[in-house]
Amino acid sequence: MAGAVVIGAGPGLGAAVARRFAREDMPVALIARSPRVLDLADSLNGEGLKALPLQADSTDESALRAALDAAAAAYGVPEVLVYNAAIIRRDRPGELDIAQHQQAWTVNVLGALQSATHIAPEMARQGHGTILLTGGMPRPDARYTSLSLGKAGIRTLTHLLDEEYGPAGIHIATVTVDCHMVAGTDSDPALVAEHYWSLYQQPRGRWQSEIVHVGSTPV
Repeated sequence: MAGAVVIGAGPGLGAAVARRFAREDMPVALIARSPRVLDLADSLNGEGLKALPLQADSTDESALRAALDAAAAAYGVPEVLVYNAAIIRRDRPGELDIAQHQQAWTVNVLGALQSATHIAPEMARQGHGTILLTGGMPRPDARYTSLSLGKAGIRTLTHLLDEEYGPAGIHIATVTVDCHMVAGTDSDPALVAEHYWSLYQQPRGRWQSEIVHVGSTPV
């Protein structure tokens, strides 16, 4: 089986999504800028799962493309690509300068665009594949201005990618997280990760473009 690629494989949702796919005997390439991605890979491999750690910052286009190429070299053209990288912080209108907003937009949206368009043509040649983007902030919130802008961009990007690659057999969808994820609650990352697997499993003709996870722990 070809593998899955999780970009933004941090200790929360990224790790939960990676573990969910790996549990199905699917090798997983983990891409993150932090060296902690090595620890996550060690943990998964220690559980008898198969994980490849790759370090790359989503703002570094060359490094991101190289990591995606390394994942494909190891496991083949991915069955599923998950983009989970984001800058999550509180910032109200006017608090960030242009450079800070540009950095947030690059991580929150442009990294997803570059990742998807790097992998999607190969998926299209095979006639199948799944690209899943982590969304959020279904309602704009002035406390999280840059994130609200970024997640609005993710929703739009999902539609654009579907228009471009959906006819070639690629399922493009968003998992929108409308809560603050807390382990052991109805907002547990492991519960949210189930939505990614569910979208991947959907047959063509019954594809959903979005699943919204609403938990009891507010943002």
